[in-house]
Amino acid sequence: MNHSASPSAPPRRTRTLVLVSLAILGLAGVLFLVRGPLLMTAPACFSGRWHGCYDTFNGPLLMMLVGLPLPALLVWALASLRRAAGAAWAWRSSLAEVGLVYGTVPMVWLTLQPGPGAGVVPGRVSLVPLVDLVTMGPIGIGGNLLVFAALGFFAPMRFAALASVPRILALGSGCSLLVEVAQYVFQLDRVSSVDDVLVNAAGAVLAALASRRWWRTAARVPAERPQPVPALAD
Repeated sequence: MNHSASPSAPPRRTRTLVLVSLAILGLAGVLFLVRGPLLMTAPACFSGRWHGCYDTFNGPLLMMLVGLPLPALLVWALASLRRAAGAAWAWRSSLAEVGLVYGTVPMVWLTLQPGPGAGVVPGRVSLVPLVDLVTMGPIGIGGNLLVFAALGFFAPMRFAALASVPRILALGSGCSLLVEVAQYVFQLDRVSSVDDVLVNAAGAVLAALASRRWWRTAARVPAERPQPVPALAD
């Protein structure tokens, strides 16, 4: 007797459509919240002025949003080349590579923005955990969660060796530590805080958990096949 599919389990196409719709709504909501600062920065960015665009927090974010068609085209080109070559994971690997770079580099750029006393004020370090969380506020915590979110989301999709929560935690912590050390060494008038490392690493892990169903696992070892018996010479 044939049993029909359970109505509680929607088709994969429906789930994908729902996820894409939620992502679009989320992006629209973020754009609505930051529309004011982005519009104020737009004239400086589009006129090519360094000051007022790339040395601000809003400038790189604006250019990142405006440039979204470029990584989308790059994903398509890489996936097409891989599919033509018969490679597996063509779309997933291409999306992961481009998304990892495009989603991480601008965020790291933001964390390395110099303060007004850059080069003059000596580096400051905060090594007591959870002390700076109070001063960060919701926006600061949210921003720190996003710094290495793309790294945590896409890295295990591309590299099977990173398809592990402890490894993503170590990767996010290590990358964040490098950023904090750079802030101190280059005297960017920023506080190198252990809380930044903790929140950055937490953001990478949370993003990795969100993409867990698409992680790239190690290739399975094929079962042993009987070797052909060599033909006996006549």
